[in-house]
Amino acid sequence: MGASLPPKEANLFKLIVKSYETKQYKKGLKAADAILKKFPDHGETLSMKGLTLNCMDRKSEAYELVRIGLKNDLKSHVCWHVYGLLYRSDREYREAIKCYRNALKIDPDNIEILRDLSLLQAQMRDLTGFVETRQQLLTLKPNHRMNWIGFAVSHHLNSNALKAVEILEAYEGTLEDDHPPDNERCEHGEMLLYKVSLLEESSLMERALQELHKKESKIVDKLDYKEQEVALLVKLGRLEEGAELYRVLLSMNPDNYRYYQGLQKCLGLNAENSQHSPDEIERLDDLYKSLAQKYSWSSAVKRIPLDFLQGEKFREAANNYIRPLLTKGVPSLFSDLSPLYDHPGKADILEQLILELEHSVRVTGAYPGRVEKEPPSTLLWALFLLAQHYDRRGQSDMALSKIDEAIEHTPTVIDLYSAKSRFLKHAGDLAAAAALADEARCLDLADRYINSECVKRMLQADQVPLAEKTAVLFTKDGDQHNNLHDMQCMWYELASGESYFRQGDLGRALKKFLGVEKHYADITEDQFDFHSYCLRKMTLRAYVEMLKFQDRLHSHAYFHKAAAGAIRCYLKLYDTPVKSTSEEDDDMSKLMPSQKKKLRQKQRKAEARAKKEAEGKTEESNVTVSKSGKRPVKPVDPDPHGEKLLQVNDPMSEATKYLKLLQKNSPETVETHLLSFEVNMRKQKILLAFQALKQLLRLNAEHPDSHRSLIKFFHKVDSMPAPTSDTETLIWSVLGAERPLISQLQGNSLVEANMNFLKNHQDSLMHRAAVAEALYCLEPGRKSESIALIEDSNNNMVPNTNGALGPVREWKIKDCITVHKLLETFLVDDDAALRWKKRCAEYFPYSTYFEGSCSSAVPDSAYNQNGSANLADPGHNAGPIAVNGNLEAFKDIKIES
Repeated sequence: MGASLPPKEANLFKLIVKSYETKQYKKGLKAADAILKKFPDHGETLSMKGLTLNCMDRKSEAYELVRIGLKNDLKSHVCWHVYGLLYRSDREYREAIKCYRNALKIDPDNIEILRDLSLLQAQMRDLTGFVETRQQLLTLKPNHRMNWIGFAVSHHLNSNALKAVEILEAYEGTLEDDHPPDNERCEHGEMLLYKVSLLEESSLMERALQELHKKESKIVDKLDYKEQEVALLVKLGRLEEGAELYRVLLSMNPDNYRYYQGLQKCLGLNAENSQHSPDEIERLDDLYKSLAQKYSWSSAVKRIPLDFLQGEKFREAANNYIRPLLTKGVPSLFSDLSPLYDHPGKADILEQLILELEHSVRVTGAYPGRVEKEPPSTLLWALFLLAQHYDRRGQSDMALSKIDEAIEHTPTVIDLYSAKSRFLKHAGDLAAAAALADEARCLDLADRYINSECVKRMLQADQVPLAEKTAVLFTKDGDQHNNLHDMQCMWYELASGESYFRQGDLGRALKKFLGVEKHYADITEDQFDFHSYCLRKMTLRAYVEMLKFQDRLHSHAYFHKAAAGAIRCYLKLYDTPVKSTSEEDDDMSKLMPSQKKKLRQKQRKAEARAKKEAEGKTEESNVTVSKSGKRPVKPVDPDPHGEKLLQVNDPMSEATKYLKLLQKNSPETVETHLLSFEVNMRKQKILLAFQALKQLLRLNAEHPDSHRSLIKFFHKVDSMPAPTSDTETLIWSVLGAERPLISQLQGNSLVEANMNFLKNHQDSLMHRAAVAEALYCLEPGRKSESIALIEDSNNNMVPNTNGALGPVREWKIKDCITVHKLLETFLVDDDAALRWKKRCAEYFPYSTYFEGSCSSAVPDSAYNQNGSANLADPGHNAGPIAVNGNLEAFKDIKIES
């Protein structure tokens, strides 16, 4: 580096490199300018100056200088390396790899360039190239531990675990007395456990166990050692030894559920789908009774039997488990018990048990059969548990009655208000739910979780401005919305995006959904720093797991929601494009003068409100000064409302980008292929739409959306004109060959297939709605018949086993809202929609959507008679928010039941 310069300038060049490494950029620039005064065309100095400027956010100058430097000295590996570093900083990894390869052509043994190249190859999963580069590094520096480990990991990632084992054994042979230095014992032990995991992955279980036992003294992490040993024993079928070892592990941690499952497996009591025979249940019961005597303080040993016990034994075990937790006042008790509701009959037993406990404590002050009095709080927690039970079973009246009783008993318990908020949300009163959540928040202004729950309820009620003001109470000062984005607060962005979508604000909705997609891109980039860190720190098993996690990152539920939300936005944008200015002027000209005046006033008010908000944000950002005395410099969002996102020429091509990611990472969900069907139908891509339809039928042929798509597709195909080109003829021939293979259409017309589907799903509301929609699509003249199909649906009672369960009906509020929108927008029958709304208002009296008699949407409802009514009012959004710790604002609040 700097070899072509005189000694003085060569030393200055070394100073530039050192200043870059120590982040003293101004010092580096000063040295670069000193060299360039005498040698203005020196390529390496120009390149290093450009790299330094890049770190100072002067990217355009940086690229220009680096390109000039490279042009002046094409034979310099430094110029090529710097060019690669520049591309790497902008995440242009493929271009960076090309630059590194050019640098290596000039200096093939440069350790630094080879190391940088290997990191990029790991990032881009160029595993063959990664192996070659790591081998070259090991050849050049065989006395460096990291090069041995890197070479082994590269072979492992390239699906050659046995070769990785050979390399690790060769590395061990280089150690003196086969023992690492004392300060590297932990790292060496981790490497040995990694080697054992490689042998296990290669199905060499016996050899892996021998290796583990042989190296026991050198492995520092004894817990990991035992867990690895017991896993190998089980895989080798040595179950007795495995059971003994699991008992040892339980003595170390008797609350680890995995150890109990492993012990059951070793004893032959780990039945598939938790379906145990009576004999197995007896043996399991004896096992856990003996373990309970040994580990009496463990909650797991008392909770696990509830999963397999039945009848009276289940009741007894549940009674013994619930009583002390009610006395202690554990708010999460219901969450602990909720998986039992999926077991037939257990929910009814729990209901009877909780009712008995609650009645006994209320009347006698003690549990049944006990003389000792319980503390007054026991009744409170019994009511709380019972309320959550009724909510889980869909009995909103009972749930709200019990929670109101609990609030009257102790009005200062925050969990009660949060639970009531949740019950109201389930019942359909989103505005009241938000109000109760806000009331809970006001009881403890320093609790971030309660604040977040309140924000979530507000977003569900489409109170976005109020939700934003509440959310930013726990962010840093300054640009608060950017803070929420910078913190990768994805639940907030998803809920906010869904709210904007419901309100028809596609720009802001897209902004939120694409913000979540960006977080996943950032998470992918964040792995880059770990490629060198994990090899250096020897956290090899965690590193490989992290890489596997990154490979399936986009299958995470949050990404699926964001991508699906973005696709729905683009579908809606395609169906109803944003009007241009000229089109809006045309619409204005058609209005009456009075209407024009009202519209202009409305627009002026909206502009003034937006301007005021912008000024407020600017003022906040100007006032904010960091502790160091410097004002934070943050890039201003040029499109805060997502208006530019709506100005796309082809919404379907944008939707396809995200659709491909869903198809790759979430191929087993109905929603993925349903979206694919909708996008490709709009793009007139018939074969791709048919491919999506086949996937829908494969996943769930009985799903209402699968049936709807099937009828819609073939109705579209049947209405298409005869093929005129070779391509169209080919498409028709493919469809002609595939159609007879679809069981629903074999020997049936589309109308017959639709009616057959109805026969199979007579009692399901959503299936009847799908049939009605398909019938109207096939024969618009049968509209009244389609409406009758929906209106003739019966909201049957859910069957119960012992009469303990109160009246619960099958229909869900979400499905009923979907059906109402179908009647209103697709079948376009206002009278039918109104009849449906009135009918559903009886079934869901708390629903604001259906204006139920008990909802906050009705002025004279029971809810609006209490003190929370003003909070449910949409006008409440504009009011001031209580800031963390500012209890003065709430000194006059009176909590009402």
